[in-house]
Order: sequence, then structure tokens, then C-alpha cells
Amino acid sequence: MSEYHYEPIRGLPGLLPRGEKILWQGAPDWVSLARRAFLGTPVAIYFGVLMLWRFVDSFAAIGLRAAAIHALWLGLVGVVALAVIAVLAWATAKSTVYTITNRRVVLRVGVALTMSVNVPFKRVISAGVKPLGGGIGDIAMQIGGDERFSFLMLWPHVRPWRWRKPEPSLRSLPEADKVARILAEALVDYQREQGVEAIATIPAVSADKTRPRPSGGLVPAE
Repeated sequence: MSEYHYEPIRGLPGLLPRGEKILWQGAPDWVSLARRAFLGTPVAIYFGVLMLWRFVDSFAAIGLRAAAIHALWLGLVGVVALAVIAVLAWATAKSTVYTITNRRVVLRVGVALTMSVNVPFKRVISAGVKPLGGGIGDIAMQIGGDERFSFLMLWPHVRPWRWRKPEPSLRSLPEADKVARILAEALVDYQREQGVEAIATIPAVSADKTRPRPSGGLVPAE
């Protein structure tokens, strides 16, 4: 039996209201999630530098073989740390389902304790896509209104370093440009239905040319 057998629709906490339809569903790439959200790359660099420092520092005093053994012990600790990060990232990606409908974005997240986070389009001021290389990218949503999402409850499905006003994010998405276009078109269609002037945009490839537009669509993330 599926771990999420209680879901009436995969990734959603309930049946869709009349008139709402699913446009896209997906999940993070766990390798990219491990490298970035779980800081796998900085951790690997940190232990690499420590190993080099330990080897150089010990070489003159105890010789090549002993210095190498000292460095390898540090490397073993680093491998264990990276293995833990890999398992956490894999479990996070496996338990995550991102859903875009014509009314909202839903994030089903959580490994031990699963929860669904609804981001209705009426609260989305703008959204930004940040390419990470290899077709993978993050899509962050800037939220309006007085209510705020919890950074700690959303992590790692949140834009980094936005503590005061957290931005729910679709992290490490394969084919991020395609997903960004789907979200941009859905936002524009929703705005038109609500009688709001919509601005059609195409997700940018770089992350440093345009600032988010307050009326919707997708623009590069900072």
C-alpha cells in the first residue's frame, strides 16, 4: 500500500473543486537538492580542504604514509556526512510532490510528517525562476498580504535567506523552463479571469537582468 494512500488525488489533500484542473506535477531532482538545499557541495569542499590541511601539516613531522592516513580518517568522516546528506535529499525528493493547477500551487512535503501547502494565485505577487544548470532550476513565489508562511516548516521548499517574508519554492526542478512557462501561463490566465491586467512573460535564462513584476508572470530570481 502506498505511503500516501489516503490522498484522493496524488499530491493533493482533497478532491479538486469544480473548474480546477491539474496542469503539471513533479518533484525535485534529489542530486541537485543534496548539492544545493542540503549544502552537499560546500560540505564536500570543507572536508577536502581539511584533508589537505591535515596532510600538509603532518607531512613534515610524521612522514608521507602517516600523514596520508590522518587525512584519510578525515575523509571517512566527510564520506559519512555526505552519505547522510544524500539519504536526506533522496527521502525529501521521494516524498515531495509539486502540483500546479489553474488556481494554485500545492506543495506536498515532509518525510516523517507530511503536509500540504496551498499557494493560491490570488496571493502570488510574482514568481522568479533561477537556473541552476543542466536544465534544473528553482521557482520561487513572492507572496502578498499580511499572512506569512513559516520558513522552518517549508524548508527546504523555500527560497534561501528570505527569513522575514518566506517565498515558497519549487526546488531543483528538472526542465525548470518548461515548468516556469506552465506557471506563467496559468498566472496570466487567472489574472485575466479576475479582470486584472495580465503581462505574459517568458522565463529568462539568466538570473540577473530583470526585477520581479508586481502583476504576475515569471521573471528571473535574484
